Amino acid sequence: MAIKKSDKKIKGFAIQFMPYTEIKYLGSAERIKKILDIAFTNSILIIQGRLRPEEESRLIEDTMAMIGHVKNFKGIELAVISPHGNNQSPIEKFKNKLATRLSGGDLGAVTIIGPATVIKEIKQDPKKIELFLNK
Repeated sequence: MAIKKSDKKIKGFAIQFMPYTEIKYLGSAERIKKILDIAFTNSILIIQGRLRPEEESRLIEDTMAMIGHVKNFKGIELAVISPHGNNQSPIEKFKNKLATRLSGGDLGAVTIIGPATVIKEIKQDPKKIELFLNK
């Protein structure tokens, strides 16, 4: 019996959780390198906390530059979910900013990063993330 193209097996992937303490003391370039190294292994990375906005931008810029230059690399998908909404009182905003400064990062947030070859789409709203995978 011949195998049809639609009968191809789904390539494997892994899900890896990274506590913020693992990247807290790394510089921006080291954080981005560590994240990209994990994305190259077909792993979906869940990070406690979030990267700084400039790190998120740099990560996206670096991956865009790699598309077409790194074999089988089609970029990454990135999403952040944070409980800190725009409807917070000034006191809540102050407390959250203070906690973020003391801890070195927004530990109430969760960041999901994965290779575009594995993740088809990420839909998010303030309270949840839906992750759709490629077949």
